[in-house]
Amino acid sequence: MPNMVDYDKTYAEFKFDVPEYYNFARDVLDKWAQDPDKLALWWVDDADNQEKRTFAQLNQRSRQLCNVLAEQGVKKGDTVIVVLPRLIEWWEINIACLRMGAVISPGTTQLTAKDLKYRFESADAVCVITDADIAPKADEVRAECPTVKSFIIVGSTREGWTNYEEVVAPASDQFETVNTKSDDNAILYFTSGTTGYPKMTVHTHASYPIGHLVTGKFWLDLGPDDLHWNLSDTGWAKAAWSSVFGPWSCGAAIFVHHTPRFDVKKTLTNLGKYPVTTMCGPPTAYRMFVLEDLAKYTFPSLRHVVAAGEPLNPEIIEVWQKATGLQIRDGYGQTESVCLAGTFTPLEVRAGSMGKPSPGFVVEVIDDEGNILPRGQEGDIAVKVKPVRPVGLFKEYWKNPEKTASTIRGDWYCTGDRAIKDEDGYLWFVGRADDVILASGYRIGPFEVESALIEHPAVAESAVVSSPDPVRGEVVKAFVILAPGYEGSDVLAKELQDFVKKNTAPYKYPRKIEFVETLPKTISGKIRRIELREAEWATK
Repeated sequence: MPNMVDYDKTYAEFKFDVPEYYNFARDVLDKWAQDPDKLALWWVDDADNQEKRTFAQLNQRSRQLCNVLAEQGVKKGDTVIVVLPRLIEWWEINIACLRMGAVISPGTTQLTAKDLKYRFESADAVCVITDADIAPKADEVRAECPTVKSFIIVGSTREGWTNYEEVVAPASDQFETVNTKSDDNAILYFTSGTTGYPKMTVHTHASYPIGHLVTGKFWLDLGPDDLHWNLSDTGWAKAAWSSVFGPWSCGAAIFVHHTPRFDVKKTLTNLGKYPVTTMCGPPTAYRMFVLEDLAKYTFPSLRHVVAAGEPLNPEIIEVWQKATGLQIRDGYGQTESVCLAGTFTPLEVRAGSMGKPSPGFVVEVIDDEGNILPRGQEGDIAVKVKPVRPVGLFKEYWKNPEKTASTIRGDWYCTGDRAIKDEDGYLWFVGRADDVILASGYRIGPFEVESALIEHPAVAESAVVSSPDPVRGEVVKAFVILAPGYEGSDVLAKELQDFVKKNTAPYKYPRKIEFVETLPKTISGKIRRIELREAEWATK
């Protein structure tokens, strides 16, 4: 039976329990570990090699790592940057940091040396844990980042680095979990905005670890017998949602496919080969799934699938349902939050809608003055935070009180997205209130791409916006004014794309480039990205 049978009843009755002290490693994982055989993680790679880990094994390994990190000088409240692909060590590191009260800051494996330097400095990081691909980039900037004292490498050896396995394997597994307060800092994500470099979004030992009970229980519909597969990369907050806190809050095991790139056929094959019961994927993945001949595949264990990141087209939902018998249930949230709305199991799937507000949250559409708008009118998506701020929202943008304060409008936290709430209480996503681009699940700030482009001698000025794409939903497009002496061409466009890939994380590069003579601007000289974006989407 699903965890939610009656939406209205569950929504009315649900309450979060937040004690003064809370530690997810001790209060959740260690309890599941009391059963020595209870599966926590099922890992496979492209060659079909498999490894399994029980909660008891992860319990032991995390305690060993705690002792290693403590010996390396990591203390409660210190920031540990972890940049790893889908390796089992990533989960061990997450648990260990929570257990010892260190602040974990995950990053995507596409980060450049410049990105790492910004993160090391901004977060006052004391430790970085990564692999052979990223370690050389960290070495490029380590002399400029004196706060980082501990450099740990997974899966290989490198001069100046401590080998992960060599120090963890012999370490003692006796470590007393730190008695962290619920409002102590626990997780730090860097999230892109419209202007400037990524903001530091801080979550506490309650906001994600406790808040994601809603994500796991009601949206993912998980229980102790489930095997859940989240397609998200480890560098994104969605991994915390569906690869850590959501499933393990409910005692579900996590399925992990370690692969350098998304392979549609391999994913569909694994979905039938392994007893995966629930899956979470971005809309891009489902768009690619339905381009395959789904009649060739069977998914005997699959019972529940969800999507998040952007609305799904009705055609995709229909094709998938005809082939699998399952409806794709949408969900909505941010790096700053847990699941704020979803098409929960009792609710009718309405293609294009993100569903209804999650239990534990009052989510409305408001105007510029903070008033709730009548049903059917477009406005800003907002979560009520007064008189009581709900569990599941971030604590703050670290070191940026002005930006934190700017998200509050009266009694509401504004998400930065716009929507309409219909007569039945369903939320319909309209778009972002800012210029941030969501491409294939990646959140990309235009400023970062424009900053990379302007470093090329051929670029005098640029403006970056989203542009529609049939598979990715939207992609990065750059409008470029060339410097004197340069002419636009396919060759130059390719050169600029490669240049951006080298100077910022590769997923941010503009897949489309248009050379222009002028850019629309305000009287004060600011580029009107909204004008360019609306023109792009008007031709969709």
